[in-house]
Amino acid sequence: MSGDEAGEPAEETIFTWGAPPLKFGAGACDEIGYELAQYGAGRVLVVTDPGVRELGIPDRVADSLHRYGVAAEVFDGVHVEPSDASFAAAVEHAESHGPWDGFVAVGGGSAIDTAKAVNLLTSCTGELIDYVNAPVGRGKAPDRPLKPLVAVPTTAGTGAESTAMCVLDVLSMKVKTGISHWRLRPSLAVVDPLLTMSLPPEVTASSGMDIVCHAVESYTARWYGGFGRRAPEERVTYCGANPVSDLWCEKAMGLIAKSFRRAVYDGATDVEARTDMIMAATFAGMGFGNAGVHIPHANGYPIAGMVGDYRPRGYPQDEPMVPHGQAVSLTAPEAFRFSFAAAPERHLRAAGLLAPDKEQLDDPAEQLPQVLVDLMRDIGIPNGIGAVGYGESDVPALVPGTMKQQRLLTTCPRPVDEEDIERILLNSVQNW
Repeated sequence: MSGDEAGEPAEETIFTWGAPPLKFGAGACDEIGYELAQYGAGRVLVVTDPGVRELGIPDRVADSLHRYGVAAEVFDGVHVEPSDASFAAAVEHAESHGPWDGFVAVGGGSAIDTAKAVNLLTSCTGELIDYVNAPVGRGKAPDRPLKPLVAVPTTAGTGAESTAMCVLDVLSMKVKTGISHWRLRPSLAVVDPLLTMSLPPEVTASSGMDIVCHAVESYTARWYGGFGRRAPEERVTYCGANPVSDLWCEKAMGLIAKSFRRAVYDGATDVEARTDMIMAATFAGMGFGNAGVHIPHANGYPIAGMVGDYRPRGYPQDEPMVPHGQAVSLTAPEAFRFSFAAAPERHLRAAGLLAPDKEQLDDPAEQLPQVLVDLMRDIGIPNGIGAVGYGESDVPALVPGTMKQQRLLTTCPRPVDEEDIERILLNSVQNW
């Protein structure tokens, strides 16, 4: 029986949107103790990485908790670009030192995502792979509410403080994937721009490109009404582009146009630029965390997961890695060339928001790719996947990792198959 015959529409007429409460501004991190005390938390684990711990921010947060009668311990074993192994180590620590009434994540997306996983696996039954998105994992939904989680970003990029998902490398498969469910969304996002002032230019550039891709991918995503009708229990976190997500993405792109280059060039002193960029990250998180992302992020997962010996400047040099913001941006120009035909007005609107003064090109499909190439060149992003160690001969091995990201690819406004992905990757060995 068709939707019409059943008395219900065949196409989707409902979209969902959610975001955590937000406390934003200079000095906001010093109020975390007050906030968690309102939840009745008696004992809290602060989750961070060694580099952020050296800056003193996690211990500053712990002091805030202590002032309000909340016992706090700091776990600084987060792995930058986390994996199933590093998630497991963090969960083991939390279980052996718990129980906990809540969690505070202090750091970039790696710390926030690790805390989300710790919260999930110490609150619910099952193994990590049970909750990882299909087809890599089993896609199980959490069976109960999680503990309060306060997310405190120290980079401007991932927007993880706003989203209901966490990302990880599955080492045995050499693929990056995620866990996605509305219960993972933090209870509160505490965003303090002053915590980002010491970021190196390379990290600022990479994490900022993650904001760009979040905003543009979700703005150009498949419209929510273009999906088939879903039953209530089938509704997913990524519901497609929608009117509310659009507002946040547009605002994020405007802030990027104003302040991204300034944050890279003069981030140590330009408080306004740093404030704009971390606000853009939070806004873009409120957009893509509901609308979804598509090809650039799907390609970014195997690009990061199959890294050879690339060691980016500004990051720890003890092991190879392609930072997430670089990985997702390296194929973005070519990906948006591909998706242009499905939503030309949105691609042109995104280009205009990111570069309002750029002249119009003869080929409208080139407008957004050229805006991105200009930006990436200006801020020192590597020139395509070739600059991080991949050649044309590596592309066939990357394609399956992208195709595993069906949760993302279904959000693309244009159907995409293996041949399309192979072509996009081949054309992204160099972007200029």
